[in-house]
Parts: sequence; structure tokens; C-alpha cells
Amino acid sequence: MSVRAALAMLLAFSLPGAGHLYLGRRARGAAFFFIVLFIFVLGLAVDGGIYTTAGSGGSVLRLLASYASMGAGSLYFVARELGPFGDVTAATWEYGTTFTLTAGLMNLLLVLDCYDIARGRKS
Repeated sequence: MSVRAALAMLLAFSLPGAGHLYLGRRARGAAFFFIVLFIFVLGLAVDGGIYTTAGSGGSVLRLLASYASMGAGSLYFVARELGPFGDVTAATWEYGTTFTLTAGLMNLLLVLDCYDIARGRKS
């Protein structure tokens, strides 16, 4: 793997859209940043939560959901430090949590997109 591809992937994971900015795709990077940020914040705003590996109790699905949440990169780690989010008793908890999971999974796909662009497989 080239240094350019590795750096683009690291930047893309750290901050959504940053890898695309590094690769010279400014409009695409800005659009991806705002899309992932909007979906993640919307999920938290409607009482959604973020999964953590703490207290997973050996549940494979909860562990996978934790990794999907972590896919949001810095958004996940900032939200985790700001405090507990989500009220399980709220009617919108499942929808909000699905939004935060979707943001994480989308960002992981953007990391792979940066890899493809850096390797010349995609324009």
C-alpha cells in the first residue's frame, strides 16, 4: 500500500471527508463531511445512542454495532467524551441509533473510496 493511500485512509477515518480533500476532491470531501456530520448529529438529536464496547457482555451483535459506531471516527470519540447519549425509553431511540450507526458505516465506505481513488481505480 502506498503512503498516499494510507494517509488518505487515515485522514478519511479521522474526519469524514478529509481524505477526499487530501486527494484533491474538494467538493466531494465537503459534501461527505456535511452528510456524515448531519446524519450523526441528527441521530443524537432524536435521542439516539452510540454503542460502546464497554459492557457488551459477549454479545457479537453489540460488538459489531460498536465497531460500526466507531466508524464515524472523531465524531464518535467526541460524542463519547461529551457524555451518555440516548434515552432507551424514548420513542425515537431506535431511529436515532440507526442514524448514528449509518453515519459510521458510511464513513467506513468513504475510507474505502479514498483507497480506490488513491490507487487510481476510481476517479
